[in-house]
Amino acid sequence: MKALNFLAAFVGGAAVGAAFGILFAPERGEDTREKIAEALRKRGIRLNRKEMDTLVDEIAEELKSGDED
Repeated sequence: MKALNFLAAFVGGAAVGAAFGILFAPERGEDTREKIAEALRKRGIRLNRKEMDTLVDEIAEELKSGDED
């Protein structure tokens, strides 16, 4: 069970890290969302458009709050 938790945390961290890296790239939002979706699909994570928008918004909020600190 610990190995499964570790694996889930690792995959989640990798996905968030990839998303952060993509968000810093100066591209159109639509292109950025597609890259995030593709990175998640490669890791076996499937999100619909609404879930993807929510994820991107949450990451953007985290980045904004991090800039304020």
